[in-house]
Amino acid sequence: MHYTVLFYESQEEFAQRQDPEKKEEYLAGWTHYVKALRESGVVVSSSGLYPPEAATSLRRRDGKMVVQDGPITETKEQLGGFFVIDVPDMEAALEWAARCPNNAVEVRPNLPPVR
Repeated sequence: MHYTVLFYESQEEFAQRQDPEKKEEYLAGWTHYVKALRESGVVVSSSGLYPPEAATSLRRRDGKMVVQDGPITETKEQLGGFFVIDVPDMEAALEWAARCPNNAVEVRPNLPPVR
């Protein structure tokens, strides 16, 4: 079954990605995690995301789609990326999520494909 592992980052964590003094340490944690995921063969797809400032959102109001800069919601932590993994059950998905170097991770089972 497919599960999506969503990892959330604070503004400070997003900033570490670009900080020359902190970038290497930030990426080191991810390198080990991504390697373990890929070597296990459970990854279906994945991607890191640019910071929320790069987002453009659409929201329907009065029947028309309104475009706005930024994410849908303004929260302390924003979606930083995701992995779709193919594992037998939620317990296995949670085990992979627990190994993620991030401090905030969400796991959701994926709906079956629309036919």
